[in-house]
Amino acid sequence: MAIIVNVDVMLAKRKMQSKELAEKIGITTANLSILKTGKAKGIRFDTLEAICEALNCQPGDILEYTKE
Repeated sequence: MAIIVNVDVMLAKRKMQSKELAEKIGITTANLSILKTGKAKGIRFDTLEAICEALNCQPGDILEYTKE
């Protein structure tokens, strides 16, 4: 996948567990895991906004584009 999701990096920087983030943004830990492993086909803007708000970051802090 050309888009890499770096949620784990931000979670570590914020000293937050995946379960806590999932609860804050209103998704299941299973769905958060799918997003973190790059298996998601897409992400809704409201989910991305909630992640950025919970982690106090910008979308570019958690999403990275690389050429395949």
